[in-house]
Amino acid sequence: MQSDLVKLFEENGWIENAEVIKNHIGPFIEPTEFRHHNYTDQRYPHLTHLYSIGKSVQGRELPVITIALNPSYEDPNVPDFKYVANMHGNEVTGRELCLMLIQVLLENYGKNEYLTRLVNTTSIHIMPTMNPDGYEMATEGDVQGVKGRRNANMVDLNRDFPNRFYPLYKSPQPETLAVMNWTKKIPFVLSANLHDGTMLVNYPYDDGTNDRTVAHTPDHNLFVRLAYSYARSHTYMWKKGPRCLPDYGGEPRTGITNGAEWYPVSGGMQDWNYVNTDCFEITVEMSCQKFPYARELPRIWNEHKYALIGYISQVHKSLTGMIRDRITGRGIDDVEVQVRDAGKIVHSKKGGAYFRLLNPGRYTVVFGHPNYEPVSYEFSTLEVPYKRLDITMTPRTARATYSGKADS
Repeated sequence: MQSDLVKLFEENGWIENAEVIKNHIGPFIEPTEFRHHNYTDQRYPHLTHLYSIGKSVQGRELPVITIALNPSYEDPNVPDFKYVANMHGNEVTGRELCLMLIQVLLENYGKNEYLTRLVNTTSIHIMPTMNPDGYEMATEGDVQGVKGRRNANMVDLNRDFPNRFYPLYKSPQPETLAVMNWTKKIPFVLSANLHDGTMLVNYPYDDGTNDRTVAHTPDHNLFVRLAYSYARSHTYMWKKGPRCLPDYGGEPRTGITNGAEWYPVSGGMQDWNYVNTDCFEITVEMSCQKFPYARELPRIWNEHKYALIGYISQVHKSLTGMIRDRITGRGIDDVEVQVRDAGKIVHSKKGGAYFRLLNPGRYTVVFGHPNYEPVSYEFSTLEVPYKRLDITMTPRTARATYSGKADS
């Protein structure tokens, strides 16, 4: 049960609330101007890489800004994280808060120890708008409308990804295809898709076989912790009581829900990420109002700021290390990393580094590659920060098996 897992995480101290994250971060420089933005200027070229992953139906760029110690190239030693916002063009809170988050990360670099360390150890990719055409059609002050929700071809982009039951059903829209190619090109570990219309965190699967029936992924327990880590570090998303509905009986009491149990979605982005890549994605519904007035942004920023920062740090709660050839010492790409009884297989990235998100616990990890003998380890993630697990693999031509046991 989801509620039992939440209780377990709370009792074991595996979840941090807003006050704890606030104490970790300490004082930091925050935005002083709150308005709706059209673009973000690039004033920190040594920490940022601004690029486009493609164009919308009407030819608008789909911009992404990477914030990292080495932003212009793929650093094999750090995990990749992404925020994607404004997928529905009239749901604007995520777009604005992403731009504020960019400002906070850059202006506090070298001044705030926590935020500096986060940038130094993470490759943070932020896509403020996935649907710029829809945004141009939307209207400030929209509460629960649909004007601008879809792209210029009138397609809902969060119903446009290949679904897990019929992956070849249709051809995706340009915006969808651009995000798919981007997500397959960069080895993202963790992600969140930012929406509006209510206040909760939704986790996979969205697509189920029956209406409003829970559809668990093999990583259900991990997704519950990831979702609750965001909700719990929001100022009140996690609390019992009304958020957006006068009668809150239908709203989840802990601020999180399985997508298919809430309402089934076929062709959603978070399911596609989980099924087709090594990335774990959740969906955050950030505000009751879809396109809040600019005057509302300071309040909404204060409600979400510790959750937005704290969720990025979750990417480091991963089993990680380097995988090398025992003879040559070179890193090995595309090694399968399988954690028994913990869900999906992920893969080492170029250069041999790997990152596998895990809940605290004791695990058996199996590393496999067609050209190497398999390696298995027992490993504990009960201590924070998690210990590294660097391994070597023996080429099959060497006719040797190499296995070992890590700290347990």
